Amino acid sequence: MEVDSYSEPCSKTVHELNNIANRIRINSILSTSKSNSGHPTSSSSCAEILSVLFFRVMKYKVDVPRDLSADRFVMSKGHACPALYAAWVETGHMTQEQLMTLREFGSVYEGHPTPKIDFIDVATGSLGQGLGMAVGMAYVGKYIDKSSYRVFCLLGDGEMAEGAVWEAMAFASYYKLDNLVAIIDVNRLGQSEPTALGHQTDVYRKRAEAFGWNSVEVDGHCVNELSRCFHNAEMCKQQPTCVVAKTMKGKNMVGQENLHGFHGKPVAPASKDEILTYLRGLIGDSGIKLSPGAVVEDTKPVNISNIKLSSPPDYELGKKLATRAGYGKALVKIGQSCDRVYSLDGDMKNSTFAQDYKKAFPDRFIECFIAEQNMVGVGIGMATRDRTVVFISTFAAFLARAYDHIRMGAVCHTNINFFGSHCGISIGADGPSQMALEDIAMFRAVCNSTVLYPSDVVAVERAVELAANTKGICFIRGARAATQVVYTGQTEFKVGGAQVLKQKAGDKVTVVAGGVTLDEALKAYDILQGEGIGITLIDIFSVKPVDKDTILGAAKSTGGRLITVEDHYEEGGIGSAVAEALSGETGIVQKKLAVRGLPYSAAPSELLAAFEIDAAAIVKAVKSMM
Repeated sequence: MEVDSYSEPCSKTVHELNNIANRIRINSILSTSKSNSGHPTSSSSCAEILSVLFFRVMKYKVDVPRDLSADRFVMSKGHACPALYAAWVETGHMTQEQLMTLREFGSVYEGHPTPKIDFIDVATGSLGQGLGMAVGMAYVGKYIDKSSYRVFCLLGDGEMAEGAVWEAMAFASYYKLDNLVAIIDVNRLGQSEPTALGHQTDVYRKRAEAFGWNSVEVDGHCVNELSRCFHNAEMCKQQPTCVVAKTMKGKNMVGQENLHGFHGKPVAPASKDEILTYLRGLIGDSGIKLSPGAVVEDTKPVNISNIKLSSPPDYELGKKLATRAGYGKALVKIGQSCDRVYSLDGDMKNSTFAQDYKKAFPDRFIECFIAEQNMVGVGIGMATRDRTVVFISTFAAFLARAYDHIRMGAVCHTNINFFGSHCGISIGADGPSQMALEDIAMFRAVCNSTVLYPSDVVAVERAVELAANTKGICFIRGARAATQVVYTGQTEFKVGGAQVLKQKAGDKVTVVAGGVTLDEALKAYDILQGEGIGITLIDIFSVKPVDKDTILGAAKSTGGRLITVEDHYEEGGIGSAVAEALSGETGIVQKKLAVRGLPYSAAPSELLAAFEIDAAAIVKAVKSMM
């Protein structure tokens, strides 16, 4: 590590950095007092850290905060955002009047940061997630953009109890992200009681070192020490740096510094004048004005729009193939069209078939290992500033443990795509721990999400193509079970569109299915045809949004008789999606066939029969409606 090139800040710079820190404190108090809510004490503990970062270390453009070449900053301890907003007031990008709208109706300056604000890349506030997203940004900077910008992430000591933080720590050291700096604001006090480690900064340092980080303890209120350690972090190569900053919650707030009981509370009116008077007394004329460092313009714009399959799907009709196999092929095809497509997988690539992409484009595949929360966070970070098109794959069941990260991805306005394989009881003998039966419900509940359920390999290729060009979070449901090819390469698919596979005049019942249950419905169709009973058969494909018009029209033409059948729990799946879409209609009777009860290990055919979602169950349901 080189330190010889370091230049100590002059006395005027030190004075002004301290001034900025105390003005950040004052504005944090004023804004939270006006809104009568917020976290002024948490904001006060990190004031010098923000002052040094924004006016001594980081390179960015005040008027273009999300410039492609600018350094990135993530405030993982999102509740301290009044301090972050106040720092941007110091830059001149925000006005004092804007800051005073904190937490007000209609203001973008909410109680925790979101990308509604032009200097925020990712939403934070659900603790433990910021570092993973920062790691994704740093990965893009080092290995994809290959640019000079660096990434800084400020964490609270309380969130260091989150396992997701340590997943991110492991990933960052494994990939040698030396352009990443994490700062732990060790202010000792949590919300309801002191943190587990209190001010034991040596323990945090040793833990970070054990995870492969360059780690250093520092007085978080000393701008000289902070300046030096951030310089040393820049000199450190092949390792990310963790700055363990010992701070005081409520620093310089008379009667509240380092005392429990003030978390998340604005300053009481009786104490406010005394605290503000003391803080203003700490500020004197430094004689200088500080500005951020100049950006190194070495990041190029990229085009990630209008991504197409390099060739149409080409499969033999009637052949049985698992949709997961089509996923791997589709990734390769869109990767051939766009060099910014990246595949992330959690050590399941040989099951999800993401291995096909790794073989074709090894530099564009990222192994995240069995750490699903971090994998999602990394993906969100990678997608910021429109630098990459991200596809994340694993067993769909395992995405459930990352659900809070997925939920926060929606708050981040992220554009990332998920492929969840091994869905439903049709995976067979592996048993219920591996069976995703809640995944449709889970992703449907995410704000502004898209949920696609392709039933054959042609449909999954088109689903991948659609997802690559669709804003927001997209989920593609995949299967282990092989299903027959029912579409040609020229079949058109769209978000919000279903496919009518079988329909004729005189049909008695409309059946809506997807995935393996479409295969079973096709068998049921043949059986019923042999008995002179016609059914209209619809492949739902798009579960969110649902093709209401197609399904409603078919149901009306079959006398209002409608059956939905799915390899998913009844709650929140295909049946629920269709019922919600038709909820304002009259004259429709819907029967739901779905998995009810906890499944177990058995052959797929045995499970489909036992839970009554196979061809025989569909035939029985059709006859019961007649």
